[in-house]
Amino acid sequence: MSQDLPGAGELILLAGLGNPGPQYAGNRHNVGFMVLDELAGRIGGKFKAHRSGAEVCEGRLAGSRVVLVKPRSFMNLSGGPVAGAARFFKVAPSGIVVVHDELDVEFGALKLKLGGGDNGHNGLRSITKSLGTREYYRVRFGIGRPPGRQDPADFVLKDFSAVQRKELPFEVSRCADATEALVTQGLAAAQNEFHAG
Repeated sequence: MSQDLPGAGELILLAGLGNPGPQYAGNRHNVGFMVLDELAGRIGGKFKAHRSGAEVCEGRLAGSRVVLVKPRSFMNLSGGPVAGAARFFKVAPSGIVVVHDELDVEFGALKLKLGGGDNGHNGLRSITKSLGTREYYRVRFGIGRPPGRQDPADFVLKDFSAVQRKELPFEVSRCADATEALVTQGLAAAQNEFHAG
């Protein structure tokens, strides 16, 4: 299978993961939403409610046709809205990029890949189940492991630390750059530029 997204003119679906509602907006688990908000700003678009159960925003990102998707469901039910939007816009799994938080990557580091397991991430598990395949792209935004004995499930639902919050706008912008590079240059080129160790 090709390591690159569909060619020019083909629509690419970019899904950011998070939990809906203002009480979750700054959480580590919501970094996918933050990156999609940044991308929406770049394409000059606004998110609108869509019948797939997601907020969607259509436009062009560096010349490529994209639809940005933020599920309105909770994280562990992300698959329904993502798969629904993919069906509606007629995008195959090979044209889907999911931006999400990743515990096993240090804060701010990025990893890009095609396929693979869900690594305990409930949003990815739900998407894989709903799409019926693991063969979609992932842009993993590192949030690091919780300190001491803090439960990971608790950690992801907390806001970033004060030090991290200072760096967050830069890191979110960099993750948006990596997503854009994946769309426009392909996986290998994006990995060469942005992929951590």
